[in-house]
Amino acid sequence: MIFALPLYDDNPTQRPPVATWFLIGSCIGAFWWQLGHDQRQVLLSFGMIPAVLFGSADLAPALRLVPPWATLLTSMFLHGGWFHLIGNMVFLWIFGNNVEDALGRGRYLLLYLTSGVVAALCQGLSSPADPVPMVGASGAIAGVLGAYLLLYPWSQVHVFLWIVIFFRIVTVPAWILLGLWFAMQLASGLTRPAGTPGVAFWAHVGGFLSGLVLVVVLRPSELTLLNAPRSRGFATIRPTAFGGRRTFHRGSVPDTGRTYRERRGPWD
Repeated sequence: MIFALPLYDDNPTQRPPVATWFLIGSCIGAFWWQLGHDQRQVLLSFGMIPAVLFGSADLAPALRLVPPWATLLTSMFLHGGWFHLIGNMVFLWIFGNNVEDALGRGRYLLLYLTSGVVAALCQGLSSPADPVPMVGASGAIAGVLGAYLLLYPWSQVHVFLWIVIFFRIVTVPAWILLGLWFAMQLASGLTRPAGTPGVAFWAHVGGFLSGLVLVVVLRPSELTLLNAPRSRGFATIRPTAFGGRRTFHRGSVPDTGRTYRERRGPWD
C-alpha cells in the first residue's frame, strides 16, 4: 500500500487568501448542513446526476429543489463524508492560496467555479445515463492544481509518504507531485469501466485541464508562468563559518526586497 498526502509547500504569499478561506468555510458549512438533513435526499437533490442533467431520467417532485443545470454548482460544495471533505480541503489550502495570490480573488474564484463546472460536465459525459449523484469539490480543486502547476512547477512540496509499514516526509517539486497525480487520474479513468461507482476520475481530469487553460486566459498581463522557486527555505545565500549553507525561512526575498509570510501548514 502506498499513501501520499501533501502537508505544505514552501511557496510564500503576499496577501491573505481570503477567497480560499471563503471556499473552505463554504464547503465545511455545507457539510455541517448536510449532517442535519437526510443524506440521500441532499445528494439526490443537489448532487449532479448525469442521467437527470442530460434528460434521460427525472427526479421525484419532492426532490426537484433546484434545476438540473444548477447542480453543476451545488454539487461542488457537498461531500460524501469526513475523509472526502478533509482531503479536498487540505489540497485547497496548500495550493489555493498561491493561485489566489497570483490571479487575484476575482479571477481565482472564476477559475475555481468554472473548473468545477467543466469537471462535472466531463464526468457526466463519460457516463451520461449514470443515475448516481456526483458530489465534491475535487473537480474545482483539480483546476487549482492545474493552475498551480503552470505557475509554480518548481515549488517544493512536503509530502507525507506511507509505503506499507514505512513512512516519512519527503520534499518534491510540484511538477512531479501534480504530474503524477494527474497521470494517475487519467490512467484510472481510462481503465475503469464507465458508470462504475467510486472516485470521479474524469472530473479530476477535466478540472485539471480546465485549470491549465484558464490560468493562461485569466492571468494578469504582468504575471509570468513557469516561475522559478520563490521559497526562502531553499534559497542559498552564502556558506556559513562551519562550511554549510545558510538558508532563510522568514524575511524579505533577496532579489526583490519584498516581504512575505511563509506558510508552513494549515495548523499555524
